[in-house]
Amino acid sequence: MIAEDRFDVRLARTAPGLLRAFNDAGVLAPADVHVAGRLAGEDDPAVALAVALAVRAPRLGHVYVDLATVRDTATVETEEPVDLSALPWPDPAAWPAAVAASPLVAQGAGGPEDRPLRLLGSRLYLDRYWREERRLAADLCALAETAPGGVDGGLLATGIRRVFAGQEDGGQALAAAAAVRERFAVVAGGPGTGKTTTVARIVALLAEQAAAAGAPAPLVALAAPTGKAAARLEEAVHDEARGLDVAAPVRELLLGLRAATLHRLLGWRPGAHSRFRHQRANRLPHDVVVIDETSMVSLSLMARLVEAVRPEARLILVGDPGQLTSIEAGAVLGDIVGPATRGLRMRPAARAALAAATGAPVPATDPPETSGIGDGIVVLERVHRYGAGIARLAEAIRTGDADRALAVLAEAPEGVTWVPDDPSEAGDPAPLRAGAVAAGRAAVAAAAAGDAAAALAALAEFRLLCAHRRGPYGAATWMRRVEGWLAAELPGFGAAGEWYAGRPLLVTENDYGLRLFNGDMGVVVNDGAGGLAASFERRGGVATFSPARLGAVETVYAMTIHKSQGSQFGTAAVLLPPPTSPILTRELLYTGVTRARERVILVGTEEALRSAIGRPAARASGLRGWLWGDPPA
Repeated sequence: MIAEDRFDVRLARTAPGLLRAFNDAGVLAPADVHVAGRLAGEDDPAVALAVALAVRAPRLGHVYVDLATVRDTATVETEEPVDLSALPWPDPAAWPAAVAASPLVAQGAGGPEDRPLRLLGSRLYLDRYWREERRLAADLCALAETAPGGVDGGLLATGIRRVFAGQEDGGQALAAAAAVRERFAVVAGGPGTGKTTTVARIVALLAEQAAAAGAPAPLVALAAPTGKAAARLEEAVHDEARGLDVAAPVRELLLGLRAATLHRLLGWRPGAHSRFRHQRANRLPHDVVVIDETSMVSLSLMARLVEAVRPEARLILVGDPGQLTSIEAGAVLGDIVGPATRGLRMRPAARAALAAATGAPVPATDPPETSGIGDGIVVLERVHRYGAGIARLAEAIRTGDADRALAVLAEAPEGVTWVPDDPSEAGDPAPLRAGAVAAGRAAVAAAAAGDAAAALAALAEFRLLCAHRRGPYGAATWMRRVEGWLAAELPGFGAAGEWYAGRPLLVTENDYGLRLFNGDMGVVVNDGAGGLAASFERRGGVATFSPARLGAVETVYAMTIHKSQGSQFGTAAVLLPPPTSPILTRELLYTGVTRARERVILVGTEEALRSAIGRPAARASGLRGWLWGDPPA
């Protein structure tokens, strides 16, 4: 007898027929079935299925389930092929009406407030997510519609010319001017477009406005979803501050800023996932709140943040809407930026004020009549980090142009290499082996000599990036392969056991005592006294710890693309899974490619590339409609 796999998603053995069928197929997990059974019972199987799918939706990143389209858009949580069309789906024409008749469901925006679910047309929400989406949209619109008082336009124009000398007509200057003139602003753009350096100049301009008005310097909060991203934001602001043409008090303000995680900023309560000390009844004290890496922020966390911002404060979001979104429900930054990714959308009065501040025409068109959210949204496009070849490839991926992306790959411009093979069948691709061995050799030599900075720099020159954690396309598999390459090329490699000079480290849990954060990367080096030390880059220098003090770390010759967000490597080697992989999306490919500073190596078939580029990570959400004048009905 074959033992039952207790980790199999298909374990709701006592579920009624309809739920059982969808659980057996891998569409529903046992938790979805159990919640639906408790809420809906067995009276109407079609309603119970709708409830189970609504419970499932946030776990997959969606805010709601659309009963009219779920038959065509559903995914399964198994690796086996499943014919979803063969499942006993309810009649899509009658299904919403049956759900609307349930006492569990409030219908429409004006329906009862005491129901666990809410139906708008064919969109079925868990009531919590409906409330969060609606309140977040209302709070953001309230910030966007309330202009800050006391902005000195002449002083702003003078400041723009000084801190953006020679670049007054560029996107960064426009973004800074918008953030000064609006209570709600977004500085969006891809890697290397100057988003975080713009943050320092925004804060400097706001400080100058306060000084000219005889007011205290603004109280500024810098935050990000992860400790690693927060540390990078703080470092970038400090680096930019040292070279800015500003008065000494303004420079001191910038150099004194400290960044925190969003949870720390809001006052996370142990044991409470979504409740914080700062909320609508106890607002944050800050005059300016800046959030970096906003693409990683979920709907729930963004709702908690925005409700905690004082109505008279400024909120500035920074991030790349083309990157991977939060692992939780929502695609908040993408929804907020909305149509501005295809061209800025500002009202005439905002365009005129910004043109006066920057001395250049503002390339924007009118937004929908009912929306003013776009007045503070600027998308930066000029890339300063990587070469033209990577930039062309990244732009083709971001815009969903598979033909153009493949043309760039076939052309093989400087900095771009394509290995058009399935990674699981490619053996040891020469560019990957050569890059991994060269970086490993240099890191081991520097680490053996006790030169932590050189070892860290060597490891940052090459990294394998995988879509999956496990399996033939996963980081764990390729980690072992790289270690095999190094063992074959470097005499004595790994002979000392797990801890050896040159071992690359990845922190997997925050350690606030050591100021090491999930995603930080380090290296093991000789300490000069016959022992070993673990070294991590910090604020342009190196912080060194005894390995015994480290908590959760792992070896990192290869890592997932998700883990690589916020990092940059000289060469990023991106390994694509087959076209059928459910996590292969446009955003995943774009994020992997844009981790490269100098060279990207892409290993994957043409079919996998076309599948990724043609599959945006479409998340069911109504936030964009609320913000841009087309709310769910």
